Amino acid sequence: MLQNAGYGKMKKAQLKIQQMAFMLIVVTLFFVLVMMFVLVVKFSGLKNTAMGLEEKNAMLLVSKIANSPEFSCGESFGRNKINCVDWDKLMVLKESIGKYEEFWGVSNIEIKKIYPTENSEIICDKYNYPECGITRIMPKDVQGFDVSNFVTLCRKTMSSDGFYDKCEVARIMASYGGEK
Repeated sequence: MLQNAGYGKMKKAQLKIQQMAFMLIVVTLFFVLVMMFVLVVKFSGLKNTAMGLEEKNAMLLVSKIANSPEFSCGESFGRNKINCVDWDKLMVLKESIGKYEEFWGVSNIEIKKIYPTENSEIICDKYNYPECGITRIMPKDVQGFDVSNFVTLCRKTMSSDGFYDKCEVARIMASYGGEK
């Protein structure tokens, strides 16, 4: 009889150990699921944030290009202008772009005159300048990301009163990514 009583206590003890082990597994799984839920919620906006930062960096890149000394109007137009592109400099730069191919980290740079719209679809070269509207600095066929920003496109022109600055509205576009 004493042996059977000890056997029942041992069986109850084993059952309690199994219950405790089961509860530890359930509690552990619960906390793992809670942590996974927290991580999903925390990182759900990460992709949108990354895309927003990429767009912002792209816009800054285009503004950086427009304000670089090779493009900007600088002090030549009387005062320092932001997002002002000197069209005369641009045409000279277009002739020697080979030296700058890797400088800006883009595959293509294009400036398109928006206003006034006359001649706005004619591609510029040294023979039809300034009676044109699209200036392709690095004319490569690319696939990737295109970014653009509005700029002031200025050039020196002559009138009966002497030289003056003629400024027009344009859009600078840069492409970066792989080539086709």
